[in-house]
Amino acid sequence: MLPGSIQITGEALSCAEVKDICDSLKENSVRLLSVRGCQLSDRDFGRVCRGVAESHSLAQLNLNLGVVSTIGRTKHLADALKANRSIQTLFLHGSPLLDAGLVTLNGALSTHPSLVSLDLGDCMLGDEAIRIICGMLPPDGAKSGLKELTLSANPAISSQGWARLAVAVAHSSQLRVLNLDYNPLGDHIAGMLAVSVASSRTLEVLDLEGTGLTNQSAQIFLDMVENYPTSLRALVLAENDISPELQQQISDLLSEGEEEEEKDGEARGSSVTPREKPSWVPHSSKG
Repeated sequence: MLPGSIQITGEALSCAEVKDICDSLKENSVRLLSVRGCQLSDRDFGRVCRGVAESHSLAQLNLNLGVVSTIGRTKHLADALKANRSIQTLFLHGSPLLDAGLVTLNGALSTHPSLVSLDLGDCMLGDEAIRIICGMLPPDGAKSGLKELTLSANPAISSQGWARLAVAVAHSSQLRVLNLDYNPLGDHIAGMLAVSVASSRTLEVLDLEGTGLTNQSAQIFLDMVENYPTSLRALVLAENDISPELQQQISDLLSEGEEEEEKDGEARGSSVTPREKPSWVPHSSKG
């Protein structure tokens, strides 16, 4: 366990354990709180949320795998996030939020001063949720926005919803990592995303694993990375009907671009910092 972290998975939490968690939060001794897949009463969930609200040290909150299971809990979490100023990363993967849940969270998420990484994978989201999420991807640097966004396995989002997201990604001033794996995107949406990547000045990692793509969209991505300057460093295309040769060609071109940029940075002298590499490459076992 990391210093300043509480990490519990898949357990039924007792009142005493919840009290210990709350006390640690209020003492500002916790930077990472993970209770993924844990069972706790509505009352105890509310107590944890009040602890989150009072914490000035908490940077990462993991409520994956159904911990936020009702609209009542969503409201408790929204209240906590409105008061909290320190959380940078929020994991809600596998929570049945639906669009209504994201509407409830919207005010707290969109105005949070520190939040840069959000996991909404497998949250049963639709187009209304996408509209809200696009508001968290500001087109200029005037306000803070997300740097990492996960929307894996949300099959209810329509092609119009994905098109809206593609436009927002193209103009986002800060988004670096976008995980869309295991959504039924197909080649048409992938083509829109290729335009987004070509337009974006910040996107470095795009995960399209298991999204129903074929060589058609892979060829579009290949042409893009071959002929246009992008910030892209990793494109995940596993579990699609794409030839290994095309995947390798794309990977090689991305690697070449990264090497050239590093050399350019060195040639310009120590005053220029090479582009920051992604600290991790997403995969299908997020959560």
